[in-house]
Amino acid sequence: VQVKIPFGNKYLDAIFSVPETKPTYGVIVTHGAGGDMNFPHLVSLAACLASHGVLCLRFTCKGLNVAYRTKAFKTVVEYLKLSDDYKLSGVFLAGRSMGSRAAASVIRQLSQDDDDDDGFIQGLVCLSYPLHRPKLQSKLRDEDLLLIRCPVLFVSGSADEMCDKKLLEDVVSKIKAPKKIHWIDKANHGMAVKGRTMDDVMEEINAQVFSWLRENVELEHK
Repeated sequence: VQVKIPFGNKYLDAIFSVPETKPTYGVIVTHGAGGDMNFPHLVSLAACLASHGVLCLRFTCKGLNVAYRTKAFKTVVEYLKLSDDYKLSGVFLAGRSMGSRAAASVIRQLSQDDDDDDGFIQGLVCLSYPLHRPKLQSKLRDEDLLLIRCPVLFVSGSADEMCDKKLLEDVVSKIKAPKKIHWIDKANHGMAVKGRTMDDVMEEINAQVFSWLRENVELEHK
C-alpha cells in the first residue's frame, strides 16, 4: 500500500507491506545515504516480515544530513502511531547504514522526552551501522547508541570498511540495554560477500532480524 506522509511542506513517499493476518507489531525501516525505500535489501526484509505477520513500513527520505533524516523518521513514527488503519501494540525502528543512525537518534530523542516513553518503540535494528568513516576510526558515531534503553540488534559485515569489528564490539559492550550483534562473515558495508549471492546473504539477514524481533516481542508479553 503506497502512502504519502506529510512532512513539513512536503511529503515522504512510503510503502506498507501488510501481512494477511492482523498485525500486532510493525517495523519502520529506511535506507542509507544513497538509494531509497526500493533498495533491494529493504524490499526483501519487508516481504519477509509481512509473510511472518509483521507490518513493515518503509520510507524514502533523501538528504545527507542526519538531523534532517532523524526529523523525517520521527514524523513517520508519529504517523504510524496515530494511524487508524493499523492499531499496533508497538514498533521496531530499523535502518540501513545512515538510516540506522537516524533510527538510533530518534530512539534516543524520544526516550529523553519522558512524555513519549510509552513503550510504543520496542527496539532498534541497525543494518550495516556506519560506526566511522572509512579509514577514520578515531571518530566514532556512538553517542546515540550509548544512550539507548531498548533492545538493539546489529547486523554487520565482518569486513565492513565503515564498522570495524572490534570497535563495534567495544561500543556494544557499553550499551546498557539488551543487545546482540550478528556478523555476516566476510561481508562489506554493502553486505556483498565473495562467493555468495545477494539473495543468500539477505536470507541470512532477514532470518536473524525476524527471530530477534520474535524473541523480543515474546519477552514483552511474559
